[in-house]
This record gives sequence, C-alpha cells and structure tokens, in this order.
Amino acid sequence: MDLHVHTVLSPCAELEMGAKEIVQRCAEEEIDIIAIADHNATANSKAVIDAAKDKPLTVLPALEVQSREDVHTLCIFSTFEEALLFQEWVWERLAPIRNDPDLFGFQIAIDSENNILNEVETLLLQGVDVSADDVISEAKRRGGMAILAHVDRPAYSYLAILGLIPSNLEIDAVEFSSRLTPRDAVSWKEYVSNYTIIRSSDSHRLSDIKKAHTTPVILERPGFDEILLALHKSGGRKVLWPWS
Repeated sequence: MDLHVHTVLSPCAELEMGAKEIVQRCAEEEIDIIAIADHNATANSKAVIDAAKDKPLTVLPALEVQSREDVHTLCIFSTFEEALLFQEWVWERLAPIRNDPDLFGFQIAIDSENNILNEVETLLLQGVDVSADDVISEAKRRGGMAILAHVDRPAYSYLAILGLIPSNLEIDAVEFSSRLTPRDAVSWKEYVSNYTIIRSSDSHRLSDIKKAHTTPVILERPGFDEILLALHKSGGRKVLWPWS
C-alpha cells in the first residue's frame, strides 16, 4: 500500500498526475492500495476512486492537512463523503489567500476521465488555523485515520517542528519518506518506537509511484477497516517492515 499520493489538485504536483494515469501506474507497479492525499483537499479522491472501478486497486480518500505550525498529517477516511465533510472543516480554517499558479502551480479538480471540473482559487499550500494535535483529534473524532507524514524530513514534520512525539498522541501510525535508506530507517525508529511505521511515496509525479516505495501489509482483504487493524497489530493483521 501507498497511503500518500498527490494529484493535479495539489499545486506542487505535476500535471501528469491525472486519475487514469495514477491508476495505470499503480497497475504497472503491482500496487494494491493507495490513498489520494492532496494538500488540504480531497476532491480528486473521487476521480481516482471512479477511475479504479473494475480494477484491482483500492483507493482511499484522504487529505494531507497542514497545521498552524506547518506540520503535515495524513487524514484518511473510509468513504469520499466522510472525507469531503472533513474538507469542509479544513476549508473553514483556510485563510482567503488566492493561489498564484505561476508561483505555486495549478490546483485542478478533475473527474475520472481527467476532464477539468474547476480550478480551486484559494491557495491550498498553506497552514490551516488549527494545531496539529487538533487536526488529529478532529480526524479521529470523525472516524478517520491520522498518520504523521514524513516525520524524518527537516520541514513540515512533527519531529522537526514540535520535537518528540508524545506517547499519548492519538495517531494510528507515523510515515517515513521513501528517500530513507534501510540503515537510516532503523536509526529513525528510536524516535517513534511507540507507533507503527509505514513508508509512502509522497508522489508528486508518476515516476515517484513505485512498489519499492510502498508498505507491505497482511490483510484479510484490502480496505479501510482492515488497514486500521493492521496499523494497530490486531486480529492477525499487521504491517511489515517496509525496508525488509
């Protein structure tokens, strides 16, 4: 599984990140589960979910929420409707800053055939007016998963900005970025020993989507509830070490 894939809705993603192209790339790389996690938005999750119908790919709707402190958290939901309601909560806390496509990139909402539905005018690449801990609490309150994104990075990560992760933080996992070597990944484990570790691609271009950047999991079937069980080592489901 790869729980961190962007589309053309994220201003920093390449325009090649269309719904059909993402599904095709996952098929080529033999990836079974992905989450579409655009910056502070989930609209294009539906496009990829629809594009993957009748394909051997499970697509979960998500948002990569940037907090007031500039911490990134993956907020993943079981249905698009749940994710869309959470997006409304996030957008109520976004400052009315207009996106500059020449500076940040385009923010394009599409359908499953890559037809353009609209262009989001408010800049998505900004922090919402709420703390990282409150983002996590709200996602969990709504039945979602909360995963700290790329905690090994020097920017936009909980560890870099807020220091050590509290042992009682209500997260389901922490994400290491795909750039880590096996030795580096082992070194980082000591900082997050209380939590399950996943690896994701954080794909902004099609070439980022690789089986080598995913996390192997043992599930009864692909799906939100099964992944949640695996993240918490329950019912015989489990997450395997991604650098094995």
